[in-house]
Amino acid sequence: MQDQVNTLRAQFRGDLAKVLNVQEVDQLKTKYLGRKGPVQALMLNLRDVATEQRPLLGKLINELKQELEHLCEEAFNGFHQAELAKKLDAERIDVTLPGRRRLVGRSHPVMAMMEEVLEVLRAMGFCVQLGPDIDSDYYNFEGLNFPDDHPARDMQDTFYLTSRYLLRTHTSNTQLRVMEAHSPPLRVAMPGTVYRNEEVSSRSHVFFHQIEGLYIDRGVSFADLLTTMEELWANLFKKKLQMRFRPSFFPFTEPGVEVDLQCTACGGSGCRLCKFSGWLEICGAGMVHPEVLKNGGVDPEEFSGYAWGMGVERLAMLRWGIKDIRQFPNNDMRFLSQF
Repeated sequence: MQDQVNTLRAQFRGDLAKVLNVQEVDQLKTKYLGRKGPVQALMLNLRDVATEQRPLLGKLINELKQELEHLCEEAFNGFHQAELAKKLDAERIDVTLPGRRRLVGRSHPVMAMMEEVLEVLRAMGFCVQLGPDIDSDYYNFEGLNFPDDHPARDMQDTFYLTSRYLLRTHTSNTQLRVMEAHSPPLRVAMPGTVYRNEEVSSRSHVFFHQIEGLYIDRGVSFADLLTTMEELWANLFKKKLQMRFRPSFFPFTEPGVEVDLQCTACGGSGCRLCKFSGWLEICGAGMVHPEVLKNGGVDPEEFSGYAWGMGVERLAMLRWGIKDIRQFPNNDMRFLSQF
């Protein structure tokens, strides 16, 4: 058996001389020192030798095992250091090169504008409530006083998903949900994306963003609505702006008005953005219709309220003098990096 130990030692050294990397060292160690390797086989063969020879031969086998483990460890460390040095040399950094600039992220101008409006509304006592983008016909139309045959439905070209469900055409779909879940007084701002099947132009798009405002309490009057509008736009533009209110019709308000601001792009002299009128429609507003209050579970004999809805893109166009709404969703970094 001593000859077998010497032969195995010589064979191992010969194989070790052919190893080229740490993976081959691991393979060689498993081959010789694994459970099915020759060293383990020698240990099992001790059962067949004389009892008086077992201590001496066991010592020889253990010394062989320790020697092979030591040689494997030396080879592993040697190859590991060589490979590490090669990797470090390949990844060497030239500290004289200029650093790489890390670009700081920023909010999209529409989202920045929306958050600014919500911040002003929060300061005025409004809380924020979100509604679903996909909603039923009831919450988007019928509950807001749009019967099936009402001509006002033609004012908003709708994307229907089924006969019952659609992509909301305004954030007004959240009004009834708020009334159903909470009792007056209510002072809520409802932001979100809305969708309309319209022709894309410099002034309109198939999807855009709105913020709906709703205030319901005892004794709320039309004068409260006008005062809120003046305060909101003055806070947003940091100055008092020329405004005008035009009577208008919305099924969910009575009476209703259109709110116009003097065009900030041309200062009222007329341009393509304001269709050369000097004014830009900024939102629709009015007193909440009694039928809408009833549908929301609010007694119109006891409570009254007002609501308005504004286009966030339209407001951003006013703020920064942007003349084409299509620039917002185009993801052109030349445009977006200006904000």
